[in-house]
Amino acid sequence: MKLPGTSDAVQLFLLLTALSVLPALLFTVTSFTRILIVLGFVRVGLGMPNAPPNQVLVGIALFLTLFVMAPTFARVKEVAIDPLRAQQISQETAIRRGQVPVREFMFRQTRPETLGMFVQLARIRRPRTRADVPTWVLIPAFVVSELRTAFQIGFLVLLPFLVIDLVVSATLMSMGMIMLPPVFISLPFKVLLFVLVDGWDLITRSLVESFHV
Repeated sequence: MKLPGTSDAVQLFLLLTALSVLPALLFTVTSFTRILIVLGFVRVGLGMPNAPPNQVLVGIALFLTLFVMAPTFARVKEVAIDPLRAQQISQETAIRRGQVPVREFMFRQTRPETLGMFVQLARIRRPRTRADVPTWVLIPAFVVSELRTAFQIGFLVLLPFLVIDLVVSATLMSMGMIMLPPVFISLPFKVLLFVLVDGWDLITRSLVESFHV
């Protein structure tokens, strides 16, 4: 796809620039961070640091991110990419329009108190509307809010596994089996519990629904 009014050299430069910033955008303006952290908590709770492997977790997080962000990406395509390809708007207008759906998504997931903190840290005039909030202030507020939400969900994920560990440890202590590592006994019970309650479906449903609250 060649953008109107640009040479091949400029097109190549824009493409390389987009590829270089794509990983940063994936982590900072989408649901990827929350999903990956919660999946990491699941692995820690099960007590299996290498199962699933990192590549599998990143792949799951990536495709769940595409699923969650699909409406936002579709809106960006509708209001910015399609008109630009049809040469109806300029690149500057396309960038400005494309930011709107992404900013709306970030605003829905950003905590007001966190956003207020970054507005104070930025030392800018107190915004009256969302449009007055600069994107460079919104993005860190969104990331910090995502970290807080991810750790809250992760804490709830760890609780049932912690209960199993405590019960197994207390049982082994009462039986005088101090030398036997509790993890050898608790791991099968945790995996069994996770399978019986269909843990992956519960985690996936909870993660996706957390973006619509």
